[in-house]
Amino acid sequence: MGLDRQLRPATQSDVAREVGVSRTLVSFAFRGAPGVSDETKQAIFEAAKRLGYRPNAAAADLARKHRSAVGLYLMDIHNEVYADILSGVRMSLPQAHNRLILSVSQSIDGVDAGAVDSLIEARVGIIIAATLLEPDERVRELARIVPIVSVARPVPGVDSVYSDDDAGARAATEHLLSLGHTRIAHLAGPDYDGHTVRRRSYEKAMRGAGLAPRTVPAHDFTQDGGMRAASKILDSADRPTAIFAHNDQFALAAREAAYARGLAIPGDLSLVGYDNSRTGRLHGIELTSVDLHAMELGSVAGAVAMDRLNHAQAPIADERLIPELVVRNSTAPAPM
Repeated sequence: MGLDRQLRPATQSDVAREVGVSRTLVSFAFRGAPGVSDETKQAIFEAAKRLGYRPNAAAADLARKHRSAVGLYLMDIHNEVYADILSGVRMSLPQAHNRLILSVSQSIDGVDAGAVDSLIEARVGIIIAATLLEPDERVRELARIVPIVSVARPVPGVDSVYSDDDAGARAATEHLLSLGHTRIAHLAGPDYDGHTVRRRSYEKAMRGAGLAPRTVPAHDFTQDGGMRAASKILDSADRPTAIFAHNDQFALAAREAAYARGLAIPGDLSLVGYDNSRTGRLHGIELTSVDLHAMELGSVAGAVAMDRLNHAQAPIADERLIPELVVRNSTAPAPM
């Protein structure tokens, strides 16, 4: 082996010389194109393995004039729900033919156009976005550049895979009402397009029960933001007996704030989260939470992305999953 081969990656030409065939035939073999016998294909793959050759998927896309890479945007890598969405997406993609390129928001509030732009610049064929905080019109603008599958938030005119937040938030609030709670606060997320359904459903359920809603929004979606908002709720003169939180992160932040004030859960304060995260399911935490089926969201989103890549003119997908309230030990009848 020459010195130049030791210093540079193997190419299709190196594989072709090793096997004694043309570079075009090697290209056909790796692209799965017809005209290459099984025997020759096996020889090419074995030679490629010996030489350490790896196909350049981006170059192959250019040659085919087709973008096969899938971009995945995640709003917050610290939130377990996004790890579950990632797992679902990975399960649904045919690994042999599609690259998955990950981009995570670097912004504290999740509004990070640069993370999405990086996927566009990487020439992905489609973007699975979980969860964009951009306005609906901006999402539609981006989708005109690269097709987008919006996850966990429906966007009119864009392929969307989401859980029914209205049903989930209603189930959470009605569960607390059924336990006799009348002072129920909602620890809400910031006000962005497509992310206020849980808040509105809670408020509607409270008014339907003849009670005044009490919504306290956090300034961002971080656990620290949730802690500050929860502290504001718990330090008020008319402290609630129950909190329904926008997500499990916020519910766990409220749990810590409650313990710091000497409050017992659920004796003094009942807590309901949203996401059904692994942390919330742990023994000793046992958080009552709404399961939005995050892994299934990712899996369905991956399937929708594959269908869009293969059928550009297909009708816009609108896939709605039904969430489930999982009752655990963080909720109890209202204290006397």
